[in-house]
Amino acid sequence: MHDDRTLVEARLGRVLAERIRPAVYPESVPLQVAVWHAPGEPVPVAEGLAAEPEPIAVGARWGAPWGTSWFRVTGTVPAAWAGRTVEALLDLGFDENLPGFQCEGLVHRPDGTPVKGLNPRNQWVRVGAPVAGGERVRLHIEAASNPVILGHHAFRPTPLGDRDTAGQEPQYTLTRMDLAVFDENVWQLVQDLEVLGELMAELPVDSARRWEILRAVERALDAVDLQDVNGTAGRARARLTGVLSAPAVPSAHRISAVGHAHIDSAWLWPLRETVRKVARTAANMTALVEDEPEFVFAMSQAQQWAWVKEHRPEVWALVKKAVAQGRFVPAGGMWVESDTNMPGSEAMARQFVHGKRFFLDEFGIENQEAWLPDTFGFAAGLPQIIRAAGSRWLLTQKISWSQTNSFPHHTFWWEGIDGTRIFTHFPPVDTYTCSMTGGEIAHAARNFKEKGRARHSLAPTGWGDGGGGTTREMVARAARLRDLEGSATVTWETPRAFFEQAEAEYPQPPVWVGELYLELHRATLTSQARTKQGNRRSEHLLREAELWAATAAVRVGFPYPYEELDRIWKTVLLHQFHDILPGSSIAWVHREARATYERLAAELAAVIESAQRALAGDGILPLLFNAAPHTRHGVPAGGAATPARSGGTTTVAARAGGGFTLDNGLLRIGVDARGLVVSAHDPAADRESIAPGAAANLLQLHPDFPNMWDAWDVDAFYRNTVTDLTDAESVTAGEDGTSVRIVRAFGASRVTQVLSLPPGERRLLVDTEVDWHETEKFLKLAFPLDVHAERYASETQFGHVHRPTHTNTSWEAARFEACNHRFVHLEEPGWGVAVVNDSTYGHDVTRTVRADGDRGTTTTVRVSLLRAPRFPDPETDQGVHRFRHALVPGASIADAVREGWRINLPERCTTGAREVAPLVTVDDDAVVLTAVKLADDGSGDVVVRFHEAHGGRARATLTAGFAVADVTVTDLLERPGGDGRPPVCEGGRITVRLRPFELMTLRLRRS
Repeated sequence: MHDDRTLVEARLGRVLAERIRPAVYPESVPLQVAVWHAPGEPVPVAEGLAAEPEPIAVGARWGAPWGTSWFRVTGTVPAAWAGRTVEALLDLGFDENLPGFQCEGLVHRPDGTPVKGLNPRNQWVRVGAPVAGGERVRLHIEAASNPVILGHHAFRPTPLGDRDTAGQEPQYTLTRMDLAVFDENVWQLVQDLEVLGELMAELPVDSARRWEILRAVERALDAVDLQDVNGTAGRARARLTGVLSAPAVPSAHRISAVGHAHIDSAWLWPLRETVRKVARTAANMTALVEDEPEFVFAMSQAQQWAWVKEHRPEVWALVKKAVAQGRFVPAGGMWVESDTNMPGSEAMARQFVHGKRFFLDEFGIENQEAWLPDTFGFAAGLPQIIRAAGSRWLLTQKISWSQTNSFPHHTFWWEGIDGTRIFTHFPPVDTYTCSMTGGEIAHAARNFKEKGRARHSLAPTGWGDGGGGTTREMVARAARLRDLEGSATVTWETPRAFFEQAEAEYPQPPVWVGELYLELHRATLTSQARTKQGNRRSEHLLREAELWAATAAVRVGFPYPYEELDRIWKTVLLHQFHDILPGSSIAWVHREARATYERLAAELAAVIESAQRALAGDGILPLLFNAAPHTRHGVPAGGAATPARSGGTTTVAARAGGGFTLDNGLLRIGVDARGLVVSAHDPAADRESIAPGAAANLLQLHPDFPNMWDAWDVDAFYRNTVTDLTDAESVTAGEDGTSVRIVRAFGASRVTQVLSLPPGERRLLVDTEVDWHETEKFLKLAFPLDVHAERYASETQFGHVHRPTHTNTSWEAARFEACNHRFVHLEEPGWGVAVVNDSTYGHDVTRTVRADGDRGTTTTVRVSLLRAPRFPDPETDQGVHRFRHALVPGASIADAVREGWRINLPERCTTGAREVAPLVTVDDDAVVLTAVKLADDGSGDVVVRFHEAHGGRARATLTAGFAVADVTVTDLLERPGGDGRPPVCEGGRITVRLRPFELMTLRLRRS
């Protein structure tokens, strides 16, 4: 037989595009349109409906950047259309190639009832099915003229990312405002042909099934009268019945489709716009749930649900109804889909506390899965946190974006630093915006790495970020793929149903141990330094506020600020969203974040001051409040007392050849004439920290122009070119007698550093102020150390993770920029060095062997300070920044943990009438208290959370400074839990045994 395959396939493409799809709406009449442009920020629905609009014609330009326009469309259904289905087609000027990321609308009836969202792939509103003819139509559209930031010319600097710089130029052209007849038979034919055409294209050319479909499609096209598509569509569909009813083979891959609309809580739009994006999408999805009986939609991020409840009660009512039906499903159990690398231990725990509690309180639903499809890699401490929150599963897709290595599993156990394992799934469809195309479904089946052991995967299905969620076309495709020969099978299911089936099917999956590192977006550990500093500072202020408020509540009846702390926690958690904390949002987002962090700092400082004043009373006794988890200056952790004298002094002496020597008897620091640290000698070990011939406190400047994703990425080639900033304008002794001050200038920027060696302390403090005015540059602070180490430790949630210093494999080479929290630690047996910080996260560690001399190993720790990408915020990080680091020679891992807390929780000195005993103490420094607070339920119980921090086993005794009636091990939500090893409690003394890095939460009921 002659091969006419390509001829038929080309025929299908043209007939669909030029004849059949246009026939879905065979008749139309224009609507009358008027518009009112809201001044300033969005207005309430009632105000928008009541405003008096002015006429506007299709083809007119509308919508200044970030503006809101209320369109009123009116018309009459022609009498001749009686008995037919009629829809309004409302095109605000959409680009169908950019679903999301542009203008959007929410349609209301005149009484304010929401109808559905308008999006590039979802422009219709049902008027009647069937209509009687003569109906008056009146709809109101709240339209957002959000500018296109990431368009066809991606990553180009733009002023559109902030209302203050975006201008007033209209962004969109009103394209179509019609009433139209909807021919469902033709629409169904479109779905039939698209599904079969896409399936056919994925089958082998020599497959009998492909040719069977081809011939059926050919017969269907022959049945279509191109001059009367509407009259012959049914005849064409009849010729496809056979190929559409052929069942899938028993071994076909099984896909659980989950309706989904990944909505970034902020990104290329401000937070206030996300409130409206969520409302539009929720209105769309509740409408689709009503229309499609098998469809199930899942929405994550409790914050987004809370926004709908607070700001759009009319949409909330629809959502609650759909939830009650089990068709609109809360997912993920987190406050937002946060970054997981940078949030601290308690913050990561509170993501689950607040997220799960919201869904429990509102719906009585407890999520079992963590749902993080778009987060930029996953810290090794996360499995334990997920389990401690009462959850069992994790879903993500982002690791498929890795540039270098292909992750070897799609379904597996993920093991964290403490040994906790979480059943984890990466959807092999490799997208969290699946649209049910034949290519996507075939890719999922081919790509699935567990073939032969399992055959079940998940596909999050729907347009996100303002694309409107799942469409009726996607639902129609899924119906045809439910059981179709040649394809994977598709069934709408909840995340819970998928995970339960997948876990039962694959009881012994492979194990991945340690962090899930994304080999992409590494620069998100550095971009937008002020946002990161605001987060770090807020986390520690919250610790202090809870600690001192709880102590004061128990001791003196201080009113514990439950509501205030709850609100502040939720605000901090929101800003840990994976495009805010990582620094990858527009200027507007980060401008607001800076202001928010300043406000929260003032509020928390007021709570702390009030609680401490209540505890200390009025007096002149000098007191030091120590919120760190270790004794400091003789003051116990969590207490306040007159500090012990530190003893000792620091001398600063001129150094031969220029520079200075700082010496306090515990360390001797050599600073040369360039202001570089050429010696950091540990007298107790008679050991030099700085590698021979090298210098620490070395600022290094790299060009930084990644191939794409400017704020997100730093590509490995940045290291090919480096400028050492060694020229100093001045190197002078500090007036305090313990420091050296260095001033440098480079490019358009200026740096002032103060190196100080406090008396009685074994740490060199490095305070750096940068007035930064560079573009597309990367600033690092280097510490080349004389340490031979094949691995190093960096702090993560509830412990630390080890990473190699070498690059033996492609996996190690790809990890050239990594995350730490408060410390990085290197050691040889018996001696180590720590570099601690108060607000930075990104770093790299490299090693070289010195070619001559002692042939020793130089291991260099470099802290990432600042970047200057121009997209999406063209002014990223311009201005003044302050950082604090410390070099701690001779440090054990215990010293690294202690000094990391110390630099982040400085002492608070005040006066009062009495010392303050700690509310809870622990007798082992390896056991770190991360939270001391009152229980969230208002019972007055004291909740204590702690973990083993050194990586070994611990047996510790906690002593309560109040009468304890009983002790309960709880989960993160403060409910009874634990692993069957109850602590031993005798009076106020509680003995616990902990595995390496084990996390435990205790609830102490007061007598």
